[in-house]
Order: sequence, then structure tokens, then C-alpha cells
Amino acid sequence: MKERLQKILARAGLGSRREIEDWIRAGRVAVNGRTARLGDQAGPGDRITIDGRPVRLQPAERRVILYHKPAGEVCTRRDPEGRPTVFRNLPRVKGGRWIAVGRLDLNTSGLMLFTTDGELANRLMHPSREIEREYAVRVLGQVPAEILDALQRGVQLEDGPARFESITDAGGEGANHWYHVVLKEGRYREVRRLWEAAGVTVSRLIRIRFGPVRLPRNLRTGHWRELGGRELDALLAAAGLAPARRRPVARTGRGRRPRRRH
Repeated sequence: MKERLQKILARAGLGSRREIEDWIRAGRVAVNGRTARLGDQAGPGDRITIDGRPVRLQPAERRVILYHKPAGEVCTRRDPEGRPTVFRNLPRVKGGRWIAVGRLDLNTSGLMLFTTDGELANRLMHPSREIEREYAVRVLGQVPAEILDALQRGVQLEDGPARFESITDAGGEGANHWYHVVLKEGRYREVRRLWEAAGVTVSRLIRIRFGPVRLPRNLRTGHWRELGGRELDALLAAAGLAPARRRPVARTGRGRRPRRRH
């Protein structure tokens, strides 16, 4: 039975569907020696290559890790400016690679999820799932109630209307005040842009929840923890997938220390 290329390659853990679609558009993927196009399908007897190299279609073991991203790291695999990337801090994975479930911008810290399962990553990021993302936001001064109401009703951004599902006052002292906000989509810098559209300055932004998964209080920045048990099953349910047959052992680790420059 033949399936679309991006679905086959995502299931094998080679990337998210969105990444693989970009590879196909760029002419990096071929089927039986012919450059593939979006919409092409392949089956068990076909030879698929990426950049001329044959790919293994055996699905990688499904793993999910939670990473506490510090501010100052970028979410690309390689950065032309030489800035540290989130991928340098992740454990090695056999027979696949880590796929980021969405991104956080350079100055945003907090919870990021990575998986070896491209289909799971695609489902978690797809707007149709309406999976909640919760952020702790520090702003300058207490925000008037009418502005908070407007941000929940919706404001117009350059890429369309947007709004917070909820805003909760989390207190603060002096010039700084904290709010917890919830979104059901993950557009680029959407939290910051919403506040900026209302004339509010954001001084700190931390993602504290993605769907049913919360950022653990005891997980330091630059460290990761593997999901397992009920926590993993809850995430799979949010993506519309069945519970894990074999629950991975919960492991933790820390990222590599940056090299000293002489």
C-alpha cells in the first residue's frame, strides 16, 4: 500500500511532515531515482533517497523528552552566527533524530518537547488539535482590565486575528507584574506580539505548559527529562494516538557545557 512521502518519512523519525515537505520542495528527496514532488507516494518496494543517500524506513523507537530551554538558545540544528542551539543539549538517539515540537524564540525560556516520532510531532503542532500552550509573562506595570478583556476578545495582528484563551493575574512587586496566559496555537512570537499590539512591554516570557505536560519546578535550565507512564499517555491522547505499548524508563540529563573560548 502506497502512502504520501512526507507521512512515510515522518513515521521513520526523519523529521516532521512540515520539514519533509520543505525538503521535497527543495528537490532533496527522490523516489527510484526521480526527484519527488509534493503529493508523490511510495510503497514498500520503492527506493527513497534524501540528498542522494538511501533512507531507512524502519520506524525509530518512539521517545519524547521535555527540555527546559534557557534564554539565548536558538531552535535550529545549526546556527550561522554560532549561537548555542537547543539540539546540542539533547541526548543521542539511536536509529533516528530528535524533532522539535514547535519552537521558542531566542529570548523565551521554558518547556520544549522533542520526539523521535515525526507523526506525533505533526499532530501536536497541527492547529486542528487546538492543544493549549501556557506561558508565564512578566510585563512592565499592572495592565488595566479593559486591555486584558480586549486581549481575550481578540486583536488583529499582521498575520490575522489572535487572542488569549485566558489571562490569570499572577501578582508581582514594584514595576514588574506577572500574568499566566493560554493560547491554542503556536504562531511565531504570538504571545509577545499580542501584548505589543496592546501597548504592553514584555520583559520576560516562560512557557510552563504544553497540553497536559507541565514544566517541572525541579528541572533546571539546560536539563531534559524523558516522558513515560501516564504523562506520556496523556500527551499521546492529546495527539489522538493510542497509549504507549511499552512505557520508556524515565531518565533525566543535562546539556553539554559550552566550550571555553581562548
